[in-house]
Amino acid sequence: MKYFLLIITLVLSCNISNSQNYDFGKISKAELQEKFHPKDSSASAAILYRNESISFFYTSQEGFMQQREVHERIKIYNKDGFDWATKKEYLYQGSGNKEVLNGLKGVSYNLVDGKMEKVKLKSDGKFVEDYNEFTKISSFTLPNVKEGTVIEYKYKIQSPGISIDDIIFQYSIPVNKLDVKIATPEYYIYSKQPNHAASYMPKINETSKNISNPFDYKVNIININEQNIPALRAEAYSGNINNYRSKMALELSAVLNADKIIEKSFSNTWEEVSKTIYESSNFGGQLDKFSFYKDDLETLLAGVTDDFEKASLVENLVKSKVKWNGRYGKYAQNGIRNAYKVGEGNVADINLMVVSMLRSQGVNASPILVSTRNNGIPLFPTHDGFNYVVCSVQKGNEYLLIDATEKYSANNVLPQRVLNWQGRLIEDKNVSQWFSMMPSKKSVEKSMLNVKIHDDFTLSGKVSKQLTDYVAYSYRDKYATMTQEDHIKSLEKDKGDIEISELNFENGKEITKPIKIAYEYELSDGVDEIGDKLYFSPLLFLATKENPFKLEERQYPIDFVIPFIDSYLVNIMLPDGYNIESLPTSEALVFMDGSIKFSYIIKQNGKYLQLKVDLDINNPMVLAKDYKNFKAFFSKIVEKQGEQVILTKA
Repeated sequence: MKYFLLIITLVLSCNISNSQNYDFGKISKAELQEKFHPKDSSASAAILYRNESISFFYTSQEGFMQQREVHERIKIYNKDGFDWATKKEYLYQGSGNKEVLNGLKGVSYNLVDGKMEKVKLKSDGKFVEDYNEFTKISSFTLPNVKEGTVIEYKYKIQSPGISIDDIIFQYSIPVNKLDVKIATPEYYIYSKQPNHAASYMPKINETSKNISNPFDYKVNIININEQNIPALRAEAYSGNINNYRSKMALELSAVLNADKIIEKSFSNTWEEVSKTIYESSNFGGQLDKFSFYKDDLETLLAGVTDDFEKASLVENLVKSKVKWNGRYGKYAQNGIRNAYKVGEGNVADINLMVVSMLRSQGVNASPILVSTRNNGIPLFPTHDGFNYVVCSVQKGNEYLLIDATEKYSANNVLPQRVLNWQGRLIEDKNVSQWFSMMPSKKSVEKSMLNVKIHDDFTLSGKVSKQLTDYVAYSYRDKYATMTQEDHIKSLEKDKGDIEISELNFENGKEITKPIKIAYEYELSDGVDEIGDKLYFSPLLFLATKENPFKLEERQYPIDFVIPFIDSYLVNIMLPDGYNIESLPTSEALVFMDGSIKFSYIIKQNGKYLQLKVDLDINNPMVLAKDYKNFKAFFSKIVEKQGEQVILTKA
């Protein structure tokens, strides 16, 4: 009998799935009643249905026009999913190439007293804003969104451009059903580039058909029809999770003429991409010697002979003269002459200016094209794979990297946004090579904690820290302009019942020197008294309290970004009248043949208890296949830091 019931249940489930109506407006009561996702109970929302269709239609005035149609239905389970009620589209507005969004309609559905309530998207929920001189943002927010709401919208985007945006298959919430159709005329040849770093990849079906309007030609068709696509969620130390998202790029490789002969081919090697970019007047054309900075450089560099010293001085000059406007770009936006004059420019204006100035002084300086971490890792030769540029200086076999956009970046200490595997160093239009953007030198954070246990079992003492390189850069970026009061409040956060005073912060703006921090503290909840015994963790408020790696399985690597050493030295003055009953054992843990090491050494030295703890990250990347082992390894670290000293009254 139980097998019969199981079969009936499966049949009913299949019938419900197959009978689901995905036409716009055909929302079912079951969708509104659903309290959580049946396959992913932790999901704050789910895409019940997404249909994306990309096609081209021909006009006598414009030729082929691209049209992208989107229809999406989303279930909101709780407040964390409310952000899914807002959608943004970035529309290119270049000369003669304007993208237009039209046909927008949206509805929010709620179940009120057992009946479906509909609220339509109106004009007060639609917004248009300028993003930059070439792009505007068209956005909308669905109304009346609550826990349990189902939202639905559809729109079209028309564009004279023939480049196709990446096709996304996987999102941070689960997708119940996905239908994608891409139909391209045979005159445009695209190469398909799936993301092989993704753990999930849909089945791709390819067909073709003939069109007779307004003339005869063939259309190449890609279809993707998938169900139950798992969510891709960011966890601690994810890096750019977009690098591991299931998606497909369609790179235009050639355009054919009416006779089906190649009229124009596009770069298919990185050498060709580099050459094309270098030959642009807004890239290589910015690297010539210019007279507008001649007098400033002569004064600045008088008597300086070392190339690296020249580079540091030029970097500081540019930082003082030109403010970054917050925009990325591999091409100069205003041109380095105008940026120098006006005092503002994008990334390329600033860093190509550094290269130009150094080359004018005979320094071996070159630009490096970079894809920032939020732009992902380019999977194939493409101009769009790069969105940033920095300066490199070579002296013998040594290299110095410079990014003059940030106040607190230093030589070979760049903003983390550019630490994305490798960049393309371009010496000239004919010579380019890959260049590692990952730091090889370890950043260090050393902490010294002195502890005194008072008669009332409160604690007091002093903390001293020293930070170098990237950890110093991050600290400066956060605290250098913060008031003393706000700095103290930030340090006190999540440290229990603590009061910090006498804060001393050295070298906050001296980017070539290590940061030094010292403060005194009083802690009221560091010791537990139970009977005639005292219990406390010797790392106190400096201990890691919980394992940040919580997923059972992980689809992408752990990315610590940089190699670093986190070191603690603790000296605890034991209170009079107490003896040590129990100490944590000293221990050394090693992960993956030494790629990550942890050591915990504790001992008594007279009336003092001394603890030395080191976490040494040699390789900042832990692969997804090693996640479970690393999660267990890190759990041991957290557990070790939480182990307690037990003192007994003498």
